[in-house]
Amino acid sequence: NLLSMISTQTIIEGITEPVILNYFSYLNAGNFEAAADLFALNGVLLPPFESPLEGRDEIVDYLTLEAKGLELYPKQGTIELTEDGQTKIVVLGNVKTPLLGVNVSWNFILTPNSEIAFAEIRLLASLQELLHLKK
Repeated sequence: NLLSMISTQTIIEGITEPVILNYFSYLNAGNFEAAADLFALNGVLLPPFESPLEGRDEIVDYLTLEAKGLELYPKQGTIELTEDGQTKIVVLGNVKTPLLGVNVSWNFILTPNSEIAFAEIRLLASLQELLHLKK
């Protein structure tokens, strides 16, 4: 229903691109299929410490396995148009897992028709912080 969609709509300072706002809203709602559908048919997701995942099926399988229980808090972002007509979007924020929170950078490239061609998730923790987490 429309009211629940409005109340769960993500707000990111500097970002008005609906596909990006929906990406975070869908992930936080646990709707991994809808999040994967925002990717182009041959879109790529590059998670931290993983091989690139190509195509919606691989992406939804990964998200279903790895994104359950994560809370994404995108805070602010920038949008830049590239010379070849693509849109580059960088979003900074953090992710909370049941055990910890970590600062993250999400780097997106959108196709000219506003599908996600590429999304890279980078952890902004230092190696020292990450090693500390493993103990």
